[in-house]
Amino acid sequence: MTQPPPPPHQPPPGGGFGPPQDQPPQQPGGGFGAPQQPPAQPPQAPQPAGAPGYGYPQTPQGPPTPPQPAYGYPQAPQGAPQTPPPAAPPGYGHPGQQPGAYGQPQNPYGQQPPGYGYPHATTPMHPQSGGPGGGGRKVNTQLAVIVAAVVAIALVIGGVVLYKQSGDEGGKDDTASSSGGTGGGDNGNGSGGGSTTPGKEKVPSDPNSQVLFQIPAPAVPDDSSITVSGSWLTDRTYVKSGVYEIVGYDPDKGTELWTIPLPGPVCQASRRTTEDNLTAIAFEPAKPTKDKPSHGCTQVAAIDLDAGKKLWTKTAKVEGEPIRYDNLTVSGGTVAAGGTRGGAAFDIRSGKQLWVPKPENACYDLGYAGGEKLVAVAKCGGYDNPQLHIQTIDQKTGRVISEYKMAEGVEYASVISTEPLVVAAEVGQSKDAIGITDVFSIDNKTGKLRIRISVPGDQFAARCSGVTAIESCTGVVVGNDRLYVETEEHQGGGEYGRTNEIVAFDLTTGKQTGQRADAGDRYTITPLRMDGGNIIAYKRPPYDKGGQIVSIDGGSFKETKLLENPAARTVRDAETRMSPEYAEIVYAQGRLYMAEKFASDLGSSFQKKYHVIAFGRTAD
Repeated sequence: MTQPPPPPHQPPPGGGFGPPQDQPPQQPGGGFGAPQQPPAQPPQAPQPAGAPGYGYPQTPQGPPTPPQPAYGYPQAPQGAPQTPPPAAPPGYGHPGQQPGAYGQPQNPYGQQPPGYGYPHATTPMHPQSGGPGGGGRKVNTQLAVIVAAVVAIALVIGGVVLYKQSGDEGGKDDTASSSGGTGGGDNGNGSGGGSTTPGKEKVPSDPNSQVLFQIPAPAVPDDSSITVSGSWLTDRTYVKSGVYEIVGYDPDKGTELWTIPLPGPVCQASRRTTEDNLTAIAFEPAKPTKDKPSHGCTQVAAIDLDAGKKLWTKTAKVEGEPIRYDNLTVSGGTVAAGGTRGGAAFDIRSGKQLWVPKPENACYDLGYAGGEKLVAVAKCGGYDNPQLHIQTIDQKTGRVISEYKMAEGVEYASVISTEPLVVAAEVGQSKDAIGITDVFSIDNKTGKLRIRISVPGDQFAARCSGVTAIESCTGVVVGNDRLYVETEEHQGGGEYGRTNEIVAFDLTTGKQTGQRADAGDRYTITPLRMDGGNIIAYKRPPYDKGGQIVSIDGGSFKETKLLENPAARTVRDAETRMSPEYAEIVYAQGRLYMAEKFASDLGSSFQKKYHVIAFGRTAD
């Protein structure tokens, strides 16, 4: 499996920054907040090793060379028919049997890959009925091409009509709501559609933001890196893990409201919370030393994020040995923690142990994913022939409700969503893939596969860490019974412009829906989460702009700007250090919090490093 590049440790040059200060006017190109002129030689942003430039000027590249199909890529999806379905006709205007969009190779499942969200004629991944097998007459192929073109034109026209109907005349108190699924005509064919569920995030009259506060990076011992995972927001508090502590901050001012000291570093933190703002963490029982740099992630605790209290601390054992936890989640009132020796579950309010793995079991739980349902990724079988089972389980007893068995050879899996159940895995090897080449849509009630979708790493930028972090995926979210995934960067409209998109797949048919959200030249866009039927996304900026938070309507895919950060260089440099792939990014209630997952002394001593940066709208 391809390993992800290490997180960037070298911060960009530049000093500190903060809310506007009473300072004399600066000359253009000068201090904080001054108008910035594009430099003759654009500055180089800090990048992860081998990663592209996230919108910074790049050396112009020649036409891409069509890559060869990856060695070992699966020849047929799990659950696919034994007899391959007939090949789909090529997209309108494309010659048959040619590489797809952006020079990509043919889809290994016998379909021509759609071009980043544009409508194409595709073939379902289930057998066709009502006609003879094999090829048809030439006139049928021509007719299919014509129909595909007509559908594409209808989608464009329908989108224009919907845009005009929905409008954008809402004021500050309007919410980013879906305009409904009437514009695309989603009659089960995967085109258009969406949810009518309104979003909670308000559309501002002025999206421009300012820096609310910044928290300097905590001091750590020389040559060390300490995990500080965990970032949560409630109505009253922004909460962040620190070095041997959990700290609650005023969400607007950044002043400390409370602190929970810990005996060792936080090693795992659930991103899930209960309705009354309880969550869970796992931590080490002691601080690292030179002789013993790790004491094992054996302690589990529940945290009240509003009151700033640790409710309880528990451990669990298998055959007399403490379980070392690799992942942690919350579902309903249950805290579920998993590791290489199995998992355990506790009641989040009382700390009562609900279940613990039994040594005689043929399977053990690698980890869990939470939210509306609780899902376990279990490893079953012998050492030489293991198999992953994706299990929807009872939150209180651990009883298996339904189960789907992954194909043999799949070593790790990540859960993107528990309701609907959507699982990612790296099947075989694929160029640029990190933890995901295929997505499996599974029926929670029966455990049967609904559809399997190919998302190869040379076309899509979704990343998953299924080795230990079961529900840690970036660049992909699920909502409206659709998969919304970030594409890889490619050349934009300008000479140096790089850009990408978010596209949608129907989780019933496996087809692209034709919906596409463009980042815009020199921006890259990443989906963060769902807001009702809308997608909340972050736009990473180019060298002369600030980042943006946008809401994308789940039906029309109309984009609404919710927040735009300052373009001042000192602010922008600190913001772009917080890459969506490596940082914790939380947006809600008109505020954006960007935080590090590691505290480290790596980097130049004269460069300012931040633990948290918070932005808020100036009009709020």
